[in-house]
Parts: sequence; structure tokens; C-alpha cells
Amino acid sequence: MVLRLALMAATKGGNAVRNSCGMLLLQNEPDFAMTLEQLFVFLPAALLLGASPGANNLLAFASATKAGWLRTAKGTIGRLAAWAVLVIMVSLGLEVLLRTSEFIFAALKWVGVAYLLFLAWQFWTADVCAEIEAPEVSTLMRREFLTLMGNPKAYLLLTAFLPQFVDDGAALMPQLFALGALYVLVEGLAALLWVSAGTLVGAHALTPARRRVINRASAGLMGTAAFLLARTERAG
Repeated sequence: MVLRLALMAATKGGNAVRNSCGMLLLQNEPDFAMTLEQLFVFLPAALLLGASPGANNLLAFASATKAGWLRTAKGTIGRLAAWAVLVIMVSLGLEVLLRTSEFIFAALKWVGVAYLLFLAWQFWTADVCAEIEAPEVSTLMRREFLTLMGNPKAYLLLTAFLPQFVDDGAALMPQLFALGALYVLVEGLAALLWVSAGTLVGAHALTPARRRVINRASAGLMGTAAFLLARTERAG
């Protein structure tokens, strides 16, 4: 009995097969390691996806016009934390819920739309005559985190993009974790590009009139992101 339990526990880490004599043998799944060719394909594709003008990148751009480069760059840690959470959730099978449950998908989508519209209203109604008060890093981190977590397109991006680089001959979950971690690093680099662009624009918006233009443009970006998110349809 003890021997049987030990064999059952061991087979959790690999595939169990029987030889010609009926004896139970253990075949470990091969380790996953990306080749240089795979990296050369994965990294540019991930950078293009990460640098696309989505809700979080538009938010980082708008925030940098007020908060400057360093604070906004620190704020993107909230986005990276959200991506890390999504990678774990997707690895555990969250995409099945999103693809099969219309209610969960719709709830995430409309919560995200409402939050983006709230940010747009804040930018639009900001006082341009008062002295500029840069948002706290914790505020920027919270905005980045909530914006990503309320965007079902981010969930579906992971479930559609990462599996293209999965090796069928290796264990699935370690691969998704590894690919997800690599994507989070690339996402951080892409976020800094948008932060830098916003900082350059904000550096020339010193007068109240220019600040009003920046605020209204930022509100328009958030509103556009909300509109695009509202048009997102559930796959399948």
C-alpha cells in the first residue's frame, strides 16, 4: 500500500507508463527552454503589443504630462503587478471562464469602461490655474493596476498570444509562467516609452492655456480608450 502511494505521488511530476512486463515506469516531461530563434520572434512581437496605444499606455502618457518621468515610471509598477496577477490567473485557466461566461466578461468590460470615463472626467475638469500638484506614486500605481485589471482585452491577449510559443512536448504551466514573466519585462520597457513621450509633451505645457489643452487631450485619450473597450466582444 505504501509503495502504491509513493508511485502515485511520483507520477504527478511526469507521465506514467507500463513496460512489457506490466511494471509502472515514470517518464518525466522535458524541461522548457526557448531557443534563440523563438526569442527573436517573441521579443519583437511582445514589444509591438506592449507599445500599442491601449488604455494603460494612454494613461501613462497622460500621467507623465503632469507627474513627470520618475513618478510616472514608478507608477507603472502597478501595471506590471496587474500583469503578473493576470499571468498567474491565465495559467490556472481563467481564459476558460472569460470565453464561456458572458456575464463575467461583460462585468469586467463595463467596470473598466466606467473607470476610464472617471479618469477622463478628472482630466477634463482639472483646474489649470492652480499650481500643478503631481499625483502621488501610490495614486499612479493604483490607476495603472485598476485600469489593467478592468480590461478583459488584456486577459484575452495573454490567452491568444502566449500559447503560440508553447512547446507541446513540455509541461504547460511552467511555460506560461516563463513566457508571461518575459512579457511583463517587455511591457515595462514599452510603458517607459510612453512615459518618456508624455514627459516631453508636459515639459512644454507650462501656461494655463497649454495645460488646458493637455488636460483636454488626456481626457480625450481616456474617453477613446473607454469607447474602444466598450466595443470589445467576447471571443468564441
